[in-house]
Amino acid sequence: MLHGVSRLMAGHAAFLAYLSHYFEKTPAVPASLLPAFAWALPPVETTLGLLLLLGLWTRFALIAGGLVLMALAIGTNLAQDWLVAGLQLIYAFLYYYLLVHRDQNMVSIDGIWGR
Repeated sequence: MLHGVSRLMAGHAAFLAYLSHYFEKTPAVPASLLPAFAWALPPVETTLGLLLLLGLWTRFALIAGGLVLMALAIGTNLAQDWLVAGLQLIYAFLYYYLLVHRDQNMVSIDGIWGR
């Protein structure tokens, strides 16, 4: 969630500049896709992070977050940033673990509502 919030606070132009620099030597990622991704990612990260923090619609948030993480991991691997790619694998495992053990999620809105 904080990734999204910090990117929203910095503004679209700053995040787009970061992405453009990050992928400038990655011909497999078209520069024309970066503005749309820079607009979409911060609110999506913020929303999904907030849902997970609250424990609301946890299954949806974990699946959607996993798909976002997959897109990020593909881009990171195309950029050959192996340190970040390794961290993203850890995040992917945590998402999987949380999804599989959702039934133990008692301290959440979903847990209180019995979902």
